[in-house]
Amino acid sequence: MYRIIGADQKEYGPVSADDLRKWIAEGRANAQTRAWTTGMAEWRPLGSLPEFAALFPAQAYVPPTPYVPSSRTNGMAVTGFLFSLLGIPCCMTILFPVLGLIFSMVALGQTSRNGAENGRGLAVAGLVISIVTLLFAIFCWIVGSFAGVNVQNSHTYQL
Repeated sequence: MYRIIGADQKEYGPVSADDLRKWIAEGRANAQTRAWTTGMAEWRPLGSLPEFAALFPAQAYVPPTPYVPSSRTNGMAVTGFLFSLLGIPCCMTILFPVLGLIFSMVALGQTSRNGAENGRGLAVAGLVISIVTLLFAIFCWIVGSFAGVNVQNSHTYQL
């Protein structure tokens, strides 16, 4: 005599093996239905019991689909790269390279922590372009300052 746990999680039985075969044919029990009979230590799926295994068609093995994370580009990397590019034509303004530097550094940290995000290359490119543009702007400012000082001091006054 067997006992089974139905889909409603209620215990049914005791029933004979013939009655259980009839339930399987009617679709009231399947290979995953848990069953127990005298002498068993624990409940087991019907499909694993030798007396019922032949009633269930062998299922072809379907390997699980591997998890592929969605690729998403980090927004900070894109913003940092765009600000660094804006700094090139506006090299006398250090606002864009500084913003590009800040956004790119934040993006590098975020993409390092989150492997599912793309954009590390954009962040590195934004960082390099921002640093080069910033250094060029500082160089121009220094050269312009010295040139301005020399021009002012080169005036000769005649009386």
